[in-house]
Amino acid sequence: MVDTKTPGDKTLSVPSKTLTLKPRVETGTVRQSFSHGRTKQVVVEKRGKRRLAGEAPAAEAPGTSEPTVAKAAPARTPLTRPAAAPAAPRNNSGVVLRTLTEDERSARASALADAKARDDEERRLAEEEAKRRNSKEGIEQAEREAAEARRKAEEERHRQDEEAKRKAELEAKKRFGEAEARAAAATARAASAPPARAPGVAADASDEDEAPRQVRRGPGGAMRPVAAPKTTAKPSPQKQRGRLTLVTALNADDVRERSIASFRRRTQRLKGHASNEPKEKLTREVVIPEAINIQELANRMSERAVDVIRLLMKQGAMHKITDVIDADTAQLIAEELGHTVKRVAASDVEEGLFDVVDDSTDTEPRSPVVTVMGHVDHGKTSLLDALRHANVVSGEAGGITQHIGAYQVTSPDGKKITFIDTPGHAAFTAMRARGAKVTDIVVLVVAADDGVMPQTVEAINHAKAAKVPMIVAINKIDKPDARPERVRTELLQHEVQVESLGGEVVDVEVSAKNKTNLDRLLEMISLQAELLDLKTNAGRPAEGTVIEAKLDRGRGPVATVLVQRGTLRVGDIVVAGAEMGRVRALISDKGETIEKAGPSVPVEVLGFNGPPEAGDRLAVVENEARARQVTSYRAHQKRENAAASISGMRGSLEQMMSQLKTSGRKEFPLIVKADVQGSLEAILGSLEKLGTDEVAARILHAGVGGISESDVTLAEGFNAAILGFSVRANKEAAAAAKRNGIEIRYYNIIYDLVDDIKTAMSGLLAPTLRETMLGNAQILEVFNISKVGKVAGCRVTDGTVERGANVRLIRDNVVVHEGKLSTLKRFKDEVKEVASGQECGMAFENYGDMRVGDVIECYRVETIQRSL
Repeated sequence: MVDTKTPGDKTLSVPSKTLTLKPRVETGTVRQSFSHGRTKQVVVEKRGKRRLAGEAPAAEAPGTSEPTVAKAAPARTPLTRPAAAPAAPRNNSGVVLRTLTEDERSARASALADAKARDDEERRLAEEEAKRRNSKEGIEQAEREAAEARRKAEEERHRQDEEAKRKAELEAKKRFGEAEARAAAATARAASAPPARAPGVAADASDEDEAPRQVRRGPGGAMRPVAAPKTTAKPSPQKQRGRLTLVTALNADDVRERSIASFRRRTQRLKGHASNEPKEKLTREVVIPEAINIQELANRMSERAVDVIRLLMKQGAMHKITDVIDADTAQLIAEELGHTVKRVAASDVEEGLFDVVDDSTDTEPRSPVVTVMGHVDHGKTSLLDALRHANVVSGEAGGITQHIGAYQVTSPDGKKITFIDTPGHAAFTAMRARGAKVTDIVVLVVAADDGVMPQTVEAINHAKAAKVPMIVAINKIDKPDARPERVRTELLQHEVQVESLGGEVVDVEVSAKNKTNLDRLLEMISLQAELLDLKTNAGRPAEGTVIEAKLDRGRGPVATVLVQRGTLRVGDIVVAGAEMGRVRALISDKGETIEKAGPSVPVEVLGFNGPPEAGDRLAVVENEARARQVTSYRAHQKRENAAASISGMRGSLEQMMSQLKTSGRKEFPLIVKADVQGSLEAILGSLEKLGTDEVAARILHAGVGGISESDVTLAEGFNAAILGFSVRANKEAAAAAKRNGIEIRYYNIIYDLVDDIKTAMSGLLAPTLRETMLGNAQILEVFNISKVGKVAGCRVTDGTVERGANVRLIRDNVVVHEGKLSTLKRFKDEVKEVASGQECGMAFENYGDMRVGDVIECYRVETIQRSL
């Protein structure tokens, strides 16, 4: 809008173009100067006063306008005056006075409100800036105080060092004199002086004066909102540098401080002095196995491998970082470095796996485990079938699955009895050899018409070796030619005395065909179990023994397990021999899937990684890591035994002879099989006469007949040798002996058998050394021959002198050398021996101090083997 002054018309007229307001602001630039030659241009606005119509511009006094910082004026909407405007007021001079319209008043109010809001925002930002600056100054002040405290501590330490050096100089003056004291003081000052700074190298910021420099910051540019500083993960405060505004420019309290990098460099330098001080040695407990390499030993001790190698070199051993050393050497190294040692063995992984003692308060009775043994033709299988049918409903077709090797029946008093089917006694002997108390009672089946047979005697020996009670079941009493008294009498010959003859062994007359007295047999078994007082803890982790194992085509590895202690559950992690697995399913003897199996319960276990061996002990472990440790150790032992069996049989006489040389009287375990009873008795009598106070033969089993697979299993359990006199092993026994590393020796003459056993037992005795004198010779002349050395010209005075024999050099009746002859010549020819009265030339091995008149004594050392 334009003010138009017309003399003829005192009213406002509206022109044809749009009316606008002329800006009342004049802008300009001012160059500001700062320290260090910095300059900046600032835009300055000059706002004039509003003048009413008729006022002269000269009325405005110069310099009354106030320079302000340029701000963006709000956009004004072009105003158009309505056609019918109200009459404007007039003053006394007749000039029409201009009034503000509603739009102008609203625009002015809006501009005033914006200006007030901007002032408030600037005030708030200035307050925030002041708070941040105060907090930063507080942090920097704390850092300066800490640095000052460190500086004072450093000065105090230097003062103490100077005092100590001064005292040392005085002491040196008293001891070594003035000249030496001056030299020592100069050396000490040169060692403690800081390194000289190179010319032209700027001093560190930490070397500047401690007083901060006062630096004023000049006025800033346009006022803008300052963004909040980004939060970083660094704990040290950062420099807060906002934009240069009027508030910050006019504030003269800001002081430039020492940089944070300077404080960091000083802190690192102080820490560097502290790092030169000796650190405290840390003592650790080092676990050392039977063999360990140097790198692993150094890691366990937290030492450098070069230090370990240096100690080994001091002991005269050159090693690399990857070399393996034994446990004794590793213990010496660890103790030399100040650590404590804990020795462990590879077999420690099996500790706590078996035979953990149960708390007597948590035990409860368990079912007995019974093994039925006897001759194959004496009705053992018939008796087992009768016992199975005696407690099973007739509609179940036998009621028991035939693929499992153990099952349970109920006695007349309602108690459970577990029977193990062990044809050939293979599993039974393997269990006893591994020390597992699987069988509690042995039922010996003897036919009343046949009496005691060779395999019956073998079963008796198995029961005695296992040290378990025995119950004699005299079967086939329904036959016309049955003679039970004959059986009782024949058992006396094998130290089995039944109760009817005043002994302690229970005997029951039964008939498997007619099912006679089966209840009484079960009652006797229950009574014997009560006497044994069989108890165990069912709440502990399960332990058991693998009776048999196989690889099923549809189910994978399947193991028949007899649980001995604790409870086996689905999901348990089990270990058996060199195999491990997680139990996926448990199948009872009746073919039913169950969730858990308690003590004395036979089950089929599914979930092994591979089929374990019959007789392996089963245990539940806490996690898979422990299971892998145990199985890896057992697999390693299995491989070592297999490698040892290649070089030499484990049960050979030579191996057993070396094992018997340990201490005290040793037993020589043997299994003897012969063709007739007379030969067997003669062999046993001869072997008993060979025993002395140092060694004696132990006959595990002696019988008439061929060598069976059960003999091989028994020999494996006790690490014994098998002797066959005029008999041979069957195909299965030979295969088992080759597989298990058991040696079988065959003889046809009784004297050869006795001599071999006598030689093996005599090997325990230390041999006797005996000297045999051959002759003497006297040195007549000593010749020094090139490329040969000294040769003595001798005359044999008595006896003979042989080449390669042992000799002694005697000088003035004193032995000065013992060795062997390397050369024996006569007339330049090498000879084997020289008789008495003849001359010869002799030379010693690795010895040449021979003189004229010395006597050479020639002898032979004989080793005499001791015999029983």
